[in-house]
Amino acid sequence: MNPLTKFLFELQEISLLIWSVVSDLFKKPRYFSEMIRQMDIIGVGSLPIVLLTGFFTGGVLVLQTFPTLQYYGIQNEAGRSVAVSLIRELGPVLTALMVSGRIGSAISAELGSMVVSQQIDAMRALGTDPVKKLVAPRVIALVFMLPLLTVASDIFGIVGGGSVASYIFDQSYDVFINSVRNGITSRDLIGGMIKPFFFGLIIGGISCHKGLSTTGGTVGVGRSTINAVVLSSIWVIIFDFFLAKAIQSILGVGVI
Repeated sequence: MNPLTKFLFELQEISLLIWSVVSDLFKKPRYFSEMIRQMDIIGVGSLPIVLLTGFFTGGVLVLQTFPTLQYYGIQNEAGRSVAVSLIRELGPVLTALMVSGRIGSAISAELGSMVVSQQIDAMRALGTDPVKKLVAPRVIALVFMLPLLTVASDIFGIVGGGSVASYIFDQSYDVFINSVRNGITSRDLIGGMIKPFFFGLIIGGISCHKGLSTTGGTVGVGRSTINAVVLSSIWVIIFDFFLAKAIQSILGVGVI
């Protein structure tokens, strides 16, 4: 199949899958217990790696930028530079990439295994909709938990940046926190919270689609898992650019 045709076909299938989840959201049956279980797996399970990533990202930002800021005599703005970078861009994107690697691969592998073992066909034979039972809880859990994980990553990133500024560069923690407070606006917070919702849809849609379209037995499960992680990560980065531009135009985030 032509690569462009294949890309458009997969884009259509993923879009239809997400639309099916959204359109059936308020229709019975509703699998709340499965949704809560997925929220626990995605949210609580991903928390350690997200916090670790956020903390050291904030730390390395201060480690790299503080000497430059000090050269220009504006080292007291280190907190602002770190907070703005994390909240606007690095927090949402890095959190999405970490969740994509951990959860996206798990979703694709789980659904792919169910396909090759004919459990999906058995569900359909028993009158159960696999999209409502399996896809919807995972996509909804990602959409709800990714913004919360992003907030946790941002907070720990600021803590990590403050720790490096305090213990390595001997800057007062109060100066760092005041710089954070003065540098963050409500538009930054809103813009930073909008992105994870769309990233959750992207990761959930691609991972579920790759899992349900698995072919070729157990070898196909591995192939689907790899494709899910790679495509989710690529589309998070690509979509982030256009989403950032849209937020900048609508909310004026990043415009002085």
